[in-house]
Amino acid sequence: MPTHTFKVNGETVTVEADDGERLLWVLRDLLGIRGPKYGCGINVCKACTSHINGKAFNPCAVPVGELSPEDEVTTIEGLPGTVGAELHPMQEAWLEHDVAQCGYCQPGQIMAAVAKVNQARREGREVDDALLDEIRNVCRCGTYYRIREAIRAGAERM
Repeated sequence: MPTHTFKVNGETVTVEADDGERLLWVLRDLLGIRGPKYGCGINVCKACTSHINGKAFNPCAVPVGELSPEDEVTTIEGLPGTVGAELHPMQEAWLEHDVAQCGYCQPGQIMAAVAKVNQARREGREVDDALLDEIRNVCRCGTYYRIREAIRAGAERM
């Protein structure tokens, strides 16, 4: 079986998996990283949203064989480490705005929000309704109003 080496949450890992094995299953089943959730498996619901090299992506749609040793995958578990704190400012905002109901989609929501705010900053854009409309993560509990408020609050602290 082929081996694949890449970075996850700041640590270099090597796993044995078929080239076509989806990264979501490598993270969850082989590495025990449970933050990215399985929702649809076809890059639609975005419950598994994580970062690769600082950009949002959905590991349910990426074969592990496409990763290189230089690629850095960050999941919700590693997000606080990107700011050297116990919680990332976006996670703190999520708690303060009482966003989660069932909580299943929240790791993906937070990861998408952080990537979108970072992208907006690089492009010189404001965190406004148009920007928030670009985030397509599905929340089955429908806490979209609180999600949007938390993103705005988290963006102010990032």
